[in-house]
Amino acid sequence: MFEKLQMHLKNYFIVTIILFLTSCLSVRKHNEQQSVCIPAEKLKEDVDFAYSKLKEMHPQLYWYISKEKLDYKFDSIKRTINEPLTPLQFYFKLQPVIADIREGHLSLRIPSKRITKKQIKTLENKKGMFSRFEYYVKNDQLFIIENKYSIENIKPGTEILTIDKIPVSDYLKRYKRLISSDGFNTTFQDYFLKDLFFNYYVAEKGYEDKATIETLYKGEKKTYQLTRESKSENDLRKDKENKKRNHEKKVNDYVAFNNSYNRHFKFLDKDSTIAYIKVKSFSSDYSSKFYSETFKKINNTKTNYLIIDVRNNYGGSLDEINNLYSYLSPKPYTLVKPSQVTSKISPLKTNYFRKSNLLQYAYKGLTYPTFFFAQTFSTYEKDGKFYYKMKSDKESKPNKDAFKGKIFVLMNGGSFSASSIITAKLKNDKKAILVGEETGGANDGTVAGFYSYQKLPNSKIDLPIGLLLVQPNIDFTNTKKGVIPDVKVIETMQDIIDRKDPQMDWVLSKIEKEKVGNK
Repeated sequence: MFEKLQMHLKNYFIVTIILFLTSCLSVRKHNEQQSVCIPAEKLKEDVDFAYSKLKEMHPQLYWYISKEKLDYKFDSIKRTINEPLTPLQFYFKLQPVIADIREGHLSLRIPSKRITKKQIKTLENKKGMFSRFEYYVKNDQLFIIENKYSIENIKPGTEILTIDKIPVSDYLKRYKRLISSDGFNTTFQDYFLKDLFFNYYVAEKGYEDKATIETLYKGEKKTYQLTRESKSENDLRKDKENKKRNHEKKVNDYVAFNNSYNRHFKFLDKDSTIAYIKVKSFSSDYSSKFYSETFKKINNTKTNYLIIDVRNNYGGSLDEINNLYSYLSPKPYTLVKPSQVTSKISPLKTNYFRKSNLLQYAYKGLTYPTFFFAQTFSTYEKDGKFYYKMKSDKESKPNKDAFKGKIFVLMNGGSFSASSIITAKLKNDKKAILVGEETGGANDGTVAGFYSYQKLPNSKIDLPIGLLLVQPNIDFTNTKKGVIPDVKVIETMQDIIDRKDPQMDWVLSKIEKEKVGNK
C-alpha cells in the first residue's frame, strides 16, 4: 500500500511539473507572438475568417446594419491593410468594424501580453495604481469621482488631462470606437468605458509601477506621480480575511476584489413598508437562496413597496432573472421567446475543451458524450428555423412568496444584457414603474447565451460569437434602442460626488405622496 501511495505521489508530482512548464512556455510563446508583425496578406485572411465565422454562427448579424453595408466595411478594412502589423495594431483596425455591427456582446478580445504566476503573485502583494479610484466619463473627458484612500489628496471631480504626457482625450476617442451597445442606444458607451478604460490602457502599456498624471480641478492644474505601492502586513491580512466566505458572503455574492456584494437587501424605513434590492450582477451564485430568504422577509412584513436597483448591472444569468421574475409576477408567465440559432449543430460549436489543462482535458474527454447528446437534443426545427430549448422559454409559475405590492425599478445606461431583458419584460407586462435613463441593452433582445470562441488563424486574436438570439417575451417596439424609462431622471457627476441620488429621491417622493393620499 505504501508503494502505491509513493507511485501516486510520484505521478502527481510529474503531472504538476508538466503543467507548470507548459504554463511557463505558453506565456513566453504568447508574449513573443504579440511583438511579431504579421504580413498584410495574412491579416486580410484573418478579416475574411472573422466575417465567414460571423455569417456562419451569428443568428442576427444584420439586425442593425444591412448586409451591403457590412460587406462594404469588411472589404474596406482589407484595403487599408497594406503593411505588416502586430496583433494589437490589427485589433485597433478590425474591432471598430465589429463594433459597427452594434451587438454589445460581440467583440474581439484585445490582445495583450500575459504574465506568469510569479508576476501575478507580485501584483497581488501590491496596491493597484489606477484601480483605487472611481471614474466618470463624459464628452471625451475622464474624471475621478471617488478617492477612497485619499491618494495625494486628489479631490473628487478632478479631471485627468494627461497620463505620461499623452492626452486622455486621445485614448478616449480611440477606445470609444471599440465599444458598441445593442442597436442605436446612446447611454451605454460612457458607463462601459469608465470601467474598461484602464483595461485597454494596460493592454497597450503593460503593468507599469508608476505613472505621471496631469489634472485639472476648479481651474487649477496639478501634476501627480502615482506608484504601485506594496501592501502592508495589515492589508495582506485583510485580503486573506476577505476571501473567507461565510453564509452572508455566499448568499449576497461577496466580491473580494472591490470589497462589495453583488446582491444587497434592506428596508428603507422603520416600518418596513419599503423594501430595496440592489443587484450589481446576475451572477447566479447562491441567487436562489438570496431571493428565497429576501422575499420571505418581505412577505412576512407585509411590505407595500419594492424598489429593485439594476443600475450599472451588465447582466449575467438568464436563470437568475427568470427566478427573480417568479417573485414579481402573481400570475404564470414566460420570460423569453424561443431562442433562435443558425443551425442544428450551432450549440456544438462552443469549444468544449477550451482552456483545459491536461487533467481537465482528460476529464472532459470522458464527459463529452453527455455534452454532445444534451446539446444535440436541445435543438429543434420549426418553420424552417432552428431553436434551442431553455427553461426560461417555458411557462413558469409564480413563487408562493411573490410580491403583491407596487414595484419600482431603477435603471441607467449601465443596465445591460439580462438587466435589459427583465426591465423590458416588467415594462411590457406593466408590473413596475421604470425610473432613470434608457438601458444600455436593447429593449427587443440581444445575441448572447453561450459562445463559440473562434481564434483568428494568423493574429491569434480571440473572437467570441454569441450563438443564441435571446428576446424577452413581449410585444417588440422595433425602435432598435434600449428600454425607455417611464420616468426619465438623469444623475449628474456632481450628484455622485455629493452622494445624492435623484432617481431614488423621485421614487421615495412618489411613495410618500401615495402614502399621504391613502391616509
